[in-house]
Amino acid sequence: MKQVISSLQAARAAYQPKLPKALQGPVVAVEGKPTESVGNQKEIKELFPNTYGMPVITFESGSQPVLEPFNVGIILSGGQAPGGHNVISGLFDGVKSLNPANKLYGFILGPGGLVDHKYMEITPELMDQYRNTGGFDIIGSGRTKLEEVDQFEKGIQILRELGIKALVIIGGDDSNTNACVLAEYYAAKKYGVQVIGCPKTIDGDLKNEQIETSFGFDTACKTYSELIGNIQRDCNSARKYWHFIKLMGRSASHIALECALQCQPNVCLISEEVEAKEMSLDDVVTYIAQAVADRALDGNNFGTVLIPEGIIEFIPAIKKLIAQLNDILATPEAQNLGRSEQIDFVKSHLTKDNLDVFNSLPTSVARQLALDRDPHGNVQVSLIETEKLLSTMVATKLDQWKKEGKYVGKFGTQHHFFGYEGRCAAPSNYDADYCYSLGYNASRLIANGKTGYMSIIKNTTQPASEWIAGGVPITMMMNLEKRNGKMKPVIRKALVELDGAPFKFFASKRDEWARQTAYVYPGPIQYWGPAEVCDQPTKTLQLEQA
Repeated sequence: MKQVISSLQAARAAYQPKLPKALQGPVVAVEGKPTESVGNQKEIKELFPNTYGMPVITFESGSQPVLEPFNVGIILSGGQAPGGHNVISGLFDGVKSLNPANKLYGFILGPGGLVDHKYMEITPELMDQYRNTGGFDIIGSGRTKLEEVDQFEKGIQILRELGIKALVIIGGDDSNTNACVLAEYYAAKKYGVQVIGCPKTIDGDLKNEQIETSFGFDTACKTYSELIGNIQRDCNSARKYWHFIKLMGRSASHIALECALQCQPNVCLISEEVEAKEMSLDDVVTYIAQAVADRALDGNNFGTVLIPEGIIEFIPAIKKLIAQLNDILATPEAQNLGRSEQIDFVKSHLTKDNLDVFNSLPTSVARQLALDRDPHGNVQVSLIETEKLLSTMVATKLDQWKKEGKYVGKFGTQHHFFGYEGRCAAPSNYDADYCYSLGYNASRLIANGKTGYMSIIKNTTQPASEWIAGGVPITMMMNLEKRNGKMKPVIRKALVELDGAPFKFFASKRDEWARQTAYVYPGPIQYWGPAEVCDQPTKTLQLEQA
């Protein structure tokens, strides 16, 4: 599929991503000690006997044997994240450097393309159109889950037909879990096809001791921070609105925290803290209302509030309600009912405490919690207008305080939800380099015969030449969690650590930011500007690695 090239994209295409020194020539794989999963070790080992316990791999400069020609397949899975095209270009250049006769095939519209045998060869001419660009549009993405034997067998048919030695799956925690399941199946069957994963999600919750950050997080946060900075400048100019800004992040608050570190808003909610302090919905509302009232005393009837997308799931009472709703909705009886019947069915099966919480919620929110789930069985929290829910409840609280003489200001609101605005942004220099390295590194994992591994690049707060390349067994990151009413192996999500340096720094500053107008306007710093500005990694990573 040919695309029209803008002058900006043409200039950007000339950028040559940087590689770790170890990947700039032949490599040797240095193996660490055997690994085990982060939880449920016995159960995970039984589920993945062929790919469990493998060592962490680190690449060092060495000698690379001459390899016979081989082909590689690639899949983009799940939601888009900036830098996906650079993972593909890194993999493309990596496999070609091993043998110019090697070919790279892209499966169309995600894992479904593997199952349905829809693919295209990625040629040099096609690849050159997409270097350093945002989006996943070179081959498209999809959310088909690779979980069934029939899918695996249909996949091996086309892989054999195309002579594909290895399959690289670019995705988040669920997609990489599927990659691990596929790797285990092909290993058990001795089909001779390797499966490698790459860590992608702008939410930032696919990270651990081995994965410093998931790709796309840096660019998305810089994109959102630019928009938040623009709003804060407008806010500080008009001085008449409180802006409630909801940000991507269903399962963790990494984006909200990073944007707060970048922009210094008056209020930023952190879902993990709300849960740890066992705050009620009214506690959250009171916290925001108090900041509004305090600023009004200084004559400042304006401000900004950052809200993680999934915060409602972290309020303990609502979290308990959602857990029971998930179990109820997973039953065959519930799935065969109409929407109105489903709500009545749900209410009739809730415990008294959960029913009281359900009935206390605004009708629109209650309906959303009780109805359709996403493919993973999760509440579709992006459809809940949490920013409007909170601002309405704050307004009610302030009206009550005004009658009691506790509030003297005016409260006007504007609402925003930043999600799609960041998913396909042109990658920052950091993400362009990081993603290219992840893809190139994946080619070395393939060349060294690895399967069931995730491509990793570490030490990324240092210059790219000092980055450390290698691989981590996907099973090492797994535990069992309930999905759609059943216990399943999944990669454990990384939440904001309340004792971590990024949150501690934020917590030390938020009272000051709440009362004062201490806004920072980051501007468009994805890649234009002085290198000391636009090449910086996220504040989160700098604080974690300090």
